[in-house]
Amino acid sequence: MKSNQFQLEKPRLTQENRLHSLVENQTKFSLNNCEFSIYETHQAAYNVKLHFEYLTFTGMLRGKKWMKLQDKSNYFEYLPGESILVAPGETMVIDFPEADVQASQCIALTLNPKFVQESLDHLNFNTPKVDDSSQWNLSLDEFYLLNSKSLASATNNIMRIAMDDNSHKDVIADFALKELLIRLMQTQARNLVEKNTLKNQSRIGFVAEYIKKNLHQKLSVDTIARMACVSKSNFFKIFKQELGISPNDFIIHERIKKAKELLNDQTSVSEVAFSTGFSDTNYFIRVFKQMEGVTPKIFQKKKLI
Repeated sequence: MKSNQFQLEKPRLTQENRLHSLVENQTKFSLNNCEFSIYETHQAAYNVKLHFEYLTFTGMLRGKKWMKLQDKSNYFEYLPGESILVAPGETMVIDFPEADVQASQCIALTLNPKFVQESLDHLNFNTPKVDDSSQWNLSLDEFYLLNSKSLASATNNIMRIAMDDNSHKDVIADFALKELLIRLMQTQARNLVEKNTLKNQSRIGFVAEYIKKNLHQKLSVDTIARMACVSKSNFFKIFKQELGISPNDFIIHERIKKAKELLNDQTSVSEVAFSTGFSDTNYFIRVFKQMEGVTPKIFQKKKLI
């Protein structure tokens, strides 16, 4: 699994004698402003097509698929920890080469377009972004997403609400859907920052690029805020609102990401710590283990195997 990628909760697989189909068997839960479905495939299949009339958020739970968006992409591997945003009118074309051995399970959340637009309008009017150059908006081109902790949490929340027997679940679901939309937009913004797409388009894109190029130096949030031409308090608000993560956490994330690249090149642990802005090697080791689950040295040895 890729760094900072979080898997979704997995409902139990349906017993095969209760399946209506062995390929993309659908279990559906309807809410006022969305339709939540769990799809399961228990036998190998190829060129299976799923068409979605409205905007749909999908997430892999178990197994794997090879798929493409018919009018938008080439084939790619789709695994747990990953999500796809499917544009209205788009068709998924899917192969299940290993479903005989390991069943595939994914979710699809089809959203009411009126609810989506009203939610975006409400955000832009009542809680506009601090950065005047940016608005709340979903990008249909930024469709492939690695689940952040917050996106996975919001998705799991929707899953629990949809499958729960609660007389108030439509009201609860509407609040949860609005959070999911925000987490989706923040995850898309993180993707664009990773690709350097925003570096000339927004203050956050500019400072994110500066951070990534200067990880070896001491990075002061006060200095970076001045580069963005905003106060420190506003900078924190802008950054977290846009990316769903604080500036300090973003710096740590980028330092560990760079550290992994250097460790893969068999650079010594102490040199990696220095090269990624950690003044203390022991502190670097503690942070790395907290984020990756292993020490830098063990991470390096695993890459040699």
